[in-house]
Amino acid sequence: MILSRTSQYAIQALIFVATQPRGVPVLIRTVAEHLGVPPPYLAKIMQSLSRGKLIHSFRGRQGGVCLCEGGERTDLMQILTLIEGPGLTDNCVLGLKVCGDETACPMHTQWKPIKTRIVKLLNQQTLGKLAAAVRSGKYRLTELPFVALQSGGVSGSGPAIPAQARGTRVRRTVSGRAAGAQDVNK
Repeated sequence: MILSRTSQYAIQALIFVATQPRGVPVLIRTVAEHLGVPPPYLAKIMQSLSRGKLIHSFRGRQGGVCLCEGGERTDLMQILTLIEGPGLTDNCVLGLKVCGDETACPMHTQWKPIKTRIVKLLNQQTLGKLAAAVRSGKYRLTELPFVALQSGGVSGSGPAIPAQARGTRVRRTVSGRAAGAQDVNK
C-alpha cells in the first residue's frame, strides 16, 4: 500500500488547489508548473478527480479547476480510493493475488498493523488541514515557499514568479527589455 506516482500527484494538486482562494479556478497548467508535474499527465488525473466530484472543471477563457463545495473536508483515504480503486487496502504488500489471515504471505502479520495505522492516518488528514499547513509556511509542496507563490499569485503578476512561469509571454525589445506581456492562457 505504498502510494503510486499518480496518487502522489493527485494529492499534491488537490492541496495546491485548496490553498487558492475559494471558488477561483486555477489553470491545470499552472498547477503542473508549480508542482513540476507533466501537464498532460496532471490533466488526466484532474479528469478523474472531476468525475469523482472532488473538483469542478471549467472550460474557456476563465477556465480551470477549483474544489467542490466542502472539498476541504475530503480526507486522503477518499482521494486514494478514487485514484487507486476500492481494493487499495486489500492488496498484498508483496503483490500476491491471494493474501489474508488464512493464506498469509511472509509479510502479512507484520504489515497488517502498520497498514491499519496508515489507513487511520489517511482518514484523519483532510485537504483543509494540509492546505492550512502549507499556507502557514510550515510545509512546502514546491521548491518555492507558499509566501512566494502567494505574493505573485498563481495567475497574477509579481516579482516572486517569472512571467513565463505564470503563463505570460513577455515580448522583448531590441535592447532586451520587456515591452509588454501577453496572457497565453486565453
